[in-house]
Parts: sequence; structure tokens; C-alpha cells
Amino acid sequence: MVSTSQLHLPVTDFCSREFPVLDLGGTIGTALETIRTRGFGDRIIYFYVTDREGVLRGVLPTRRLLTEPLDRPVAECMIQRVLAIPDTATLLEVCELFVLHKLLAFPVVDRQRRIIGVVDVNVFTGEVLDLAERNSTEDLFQSLGFRVAEIGAASPLGAFRFRFPWLLATIAGGTACAILSGFFADTLEGRIVLAFFLTLVLGLGESVAAQSLAVTLQSMHEKNPTLAGLAKALHKEFLTALLLGAASATLVGGIVLVWQRDPLSATCISLSVCLSMVVACLLGVLIPTVLRSLRLDPKIAAGPLTLALADICTIATYFGATSLLMR
Repeated sequence: MVSTSQLHLPVTDFCSREFPVLDLGGTIGTALETIRTRGFGDRIIYFYVTDREGVLRGVLPTRRLLTEPLDRPVAECMIQRVLAIPDTATLLEVCELFVLHKLLAFPVVDRQRRIIGVVDVNVFTGEVLDLAERNSTEDLFQSLGFRVAEIGAASPLGAFRFRFPWLLATIAGGTACAILSGFFADTLEGRIVLAFFLTLVLGLGESVAAQSLAVTLQSMHEKNPTLAGLAKALHKEFLTALLLGAASATLVGGIVLVWQRDPLSATCISLSVCLSMVVACLLGVLIPTVLRSLRLDPKIAAGPLTLALADICTIATYFGATSLLMR
């Protein structure tokens, strides 16, 4: 597979030297005989027509080769206008041509327009798939708080310096959650079932926050955020979060009711789940947008910050709502 570092290499490094060439002065019958006797490998996309000097004169599509009368001259059946790539072109330029013209292969020619090779669409698709995979991996690690390129080239100490500052956000968030939980010690003592579902509620909040964050970062690839776009995204995520929260709350509340046979606890926990998921979803939209408006890289900082704040808000919502409802 082609790598992105090879985009500026000449196309001659990637073109195939085995390609079908037909004689300009021959007929369809002689062309078929030539193909049978010589063979041109497994991948035949187009048949290129050259004169005695090897100059590219046209291209003969496979359909015409198989359907035209055997005695018809190749020169009458071929397409004379052929888009060829000069041997000085780079792989990046070739990929652009594949996008523009939607062809399966291009002949590569020298200055005299003599064909020296063929580059097919596999080069382009290999490059695009490799780039997409790299970008996907890059986005994943950046959402966690660091760049792949920085970590890959760093020493153990350097990797520690890159990664540890972002873990501080998690430590700070966890500490804040522990302090908040301490404020609701009486609530926990009165309803121990709340502690049983704390991990589940935190997990739901982090999950929906990460989903909203991923959607927001993806939209930032396509267009710059605006106030109107932010309002639209918040409205959409709010409605989505309500549906997700209601479904999750119903399921969790049903589990609590069946397991503990405590309608009040089931109601409190289910409402808390719904509220915390709505808040977490909105954070996934707001935080990267605010970071982008401050000209900070949302991919790097948004992940740890969003998850830490989601945990804090989830704890506050969970215990705050249940404390009010159980009075």
C-alpha cells in the first residue's frame, strides 16, 4: 500500500511495465491474435494503440475489441483522444486526475509521447484508503489527548511529557467527583442502591459525551463553526440526548425496580440518568466549539476536558437530583 510520504515521488515509480499495446496498422483479428500469443498479465483495463515508433495514438476499449468485425482496422475502432500522464508527473497529480476524470487507468508517456507504462486506479484507492486509515487513527489518539506523530518519535521521557499533562485532567475530574460524592454521603447512606449504579451512570455520561464530541469534531473538518451552526448542533444534540436519555433511563429504572423493588429509587435513578446524559451530550458539542473559537486545537484538548467535565456534571446531576426527589 502506498504511504502519504510517497505522494511527491514520480509516477514512474508506481506504473506497471506490463501493459497491452496494439499495432495501429492492424485489424481487430490481428489484435486478438496478438493478445492470445503474447499475453498481458492478469490486469487488463484498456488496450493502447501505438505506431511503429511506439508513439501513443489511441485506446481501444475492451467492448469494441470483442464486438467489432475481425477485418475492421484498429485505427477505425480506437478512441483517438487519449488522456496520458507525462513521466514527470508526481503520484499526487495522478491521484487528482483519477478524481477528476473517473478513469480506471492512465498511460504514462515520455516527451515524444511514447508509452512507457500504465498506472491504474489501485494506486489511487490504495493511497486514499491508507490516508483515511491514518486520519482515523490520528483523530482517535488526538481525542485522547496527544498526537501520534509526537508520540511515535519521542523517547519514553518525551512520551511521558506529552501524555501526562492530559491525564491530569482525568485526575482533576476524578478528584472533583470524589469531593462531590462526599457532599452527598447522607444520601448514599440513606439509599445505598445509588452507589450500586454510580459506575453505570458515569459510563453512560462518558459514552454519550464521547459520541457528541466525535460528531462535532467531524463536522469541524467540513466547515468552520458559526453561531448559527452551534445553535443548530446544540438543538439536534439536545433532542438526540433526550431520546437516548429516555431510553436508557427507562431500561435502568426497570432494572432497579425489578432488582430492589423500590419505586422511589427507580424513579430517582432513571431521571438522573436522563438528565446527566443530556448534559454530557451538550458538553460534547460546546467544549470543542469553544476551544476552536479560542484558536486552540479541539482535537487535542477536547477529549480529556470533555470527559472530565462530563464526569463532574454527571455526579452533580445524579446526586443533586436524587437528593431533591428523596426529601
